[in-house]
Amino acid sequence: MLENKAEWYVYMVRCNDGKLYTGIATDIDRRFAEHQSGKGAKYLRGRGPLRLAFKHKIGRRSSALKMERLIKKLPKGEKERIAAGRIDIDRALMQRK
Repeated sequence: MLENKAEWYVYMVRCNDGKLYTGIATDIDRRFAEHQSGKGAKYLRGRGPLRLAFKHKIGRRSSALKMERLIKKLPKGEKERIAAGRIDIDRALMQRK
């Protein structure tokens, strides 16, 4: 089976309470609009206003899923540094594998 050739991204959304939600998508603008309208992830419903805090192009869906899983395992401080652009996400996550 051939994998979809679309470019995949990992992204983080900041909730009104300061928490970060991590997800993957091929179209960040569309997906973020879904989150804002309440049609996206249940976790984000009622946590607005939402703000896109971070996005990073990964490439293949399988790679995006792996990166999403790794980010979700990080302590909040490291997620905050990624969202702020203070650390290189690829290098930081490769060290954790």
